[in-house]
Amino acid sequence: MNTPKPVTSLRQLSPEEVETAFGVWRERMRAHSTSPYVHVIVNEGRDAGASLPHSHSQLYALPFVPAQIARERERFTAYALRTHGRNLLGDLIQEEVRLRERTVAIDDEAVAICPYASRVPFEMQIVPRTPRGSFQDDGALGARMVHDVLGRLERVLGAVPPLNLWLRTAPSGAEYFCWRIDLQPRLTKLAGLEMGAGVNLNIMPPEKAAEQLRDA
Repeated sequence: MNTPKPVTSLRQLSPEEVETAFGVWRERMRAHSTSPYVHVIVNEGRDAGASLPHSHSQLYALPFVPAQIARERERFTAYALRTHGRNLLGDLIQEEVRLRERTVAIDDEAVAICPYASRVPFEMQIVPRTPRGSFQDDGALGARMVHDVLGRLERVLGAVPPLNLWLRTAPSGAEYFCWRIDLQPRLTKLAGLEMGAGVNLNIMPPEKAAEQLRDA
């Protein structure tokens, strides 16, 4: 459980309470440091696959590195070797902040953007301002930014929608990486194109989504 309070969303907690919950994530992930990959998720709402109405998180200590994470590790490594040690996501965030088209919000710890290749309307990524490979490392948690963007979603849409949130962190042995938090509202249904071809049809340009969320 993210809190003993009878709430259904992280949005219903204070920023400090969300930060406490994220701190527990970090402690539990450290307890599974020998696992090849640790995956933390939050499902909110039945349409997002939530098994309980009470706000809760799930942690999976996987005995393997999923293919998608392994591909990201390869891209981080290739970019670092090509640029003499620069961080792929760190450089991407710097460019997004410079352009401001897809930037939602910035605080002392993190930057929130609607990614260029957003798969669903109002998809967001929360990235630490100082690149760090693993969420387990000391430093930014991004919790207050998550609380902030949930409030922006609530103001734009009239309510916090069902959503999936997950933490992407460095797999075991990765030399180059940067953690982030991905957030996908469940405003549309996956259908044959998405499931059959792996191609997402997104009716909301990320630039438009970011503009609405910035103004919220």
